Amino acid sequence: MGHREHERTAPRRVSVGVLTISDTRTEATDHSGRIIRERLRRAGHRVAEHRIVPDEPARIRKVVREWSRNRQVQAMILTGGTGISPRDGTPEVVERLLMKRLDGFGELFRLLSYRQIGPAAFLSRAVAGVCGKKALFCLPGSEKGVTLAMDRLILPELGHLIQQLQTKR
Repeated sequence: MGHREHERTAPRRVSVGVLTISDTRTEATDHSGRIIRERLRRAGHRVAEHRIVPDEPARIRKVVREWSRNRQVQAMILTGGTGISPRDGTPEVVERLLMKRLDGFGELFRLLSYRQIGPAAFLSRAVAGVCGKKALFCLPGSEKGVTLAMDRLILPELGHLIQQLQTKR
């Protein structure tokens, strides 16, 4: 089956869990989480879960594991904790939970970021992969980074990715 056929048969509505990882964000100040949720809804997808947790590995791991077993969640989008500050540990937590990595996501994200912000793009540790039968994306906490990832990478391929994960072998 070619790419066009995959697109034609891919689900149009995906249920997504959105997790903001921050020691300082609240519901009122979680602008990046709000951007993700708004873009998902505008594209016809469903926000199945939304939470904010501090940048603590055990808390992040607990939510990801819970959502990976939740039938109402088909994909997970995490925002925050992908930088290089001492508290940024989202990629390390997530990578231990992935069955498969989608290395191209981080590579493309950094390429697109480079075109917007220059060499500072290499500081991003955005990653994606498969956790259980769920797609998982780790985005930076910046509004520009989230917007770029959602518009240029995640939303155009989300249905196709879910279709591939649901394929019976």
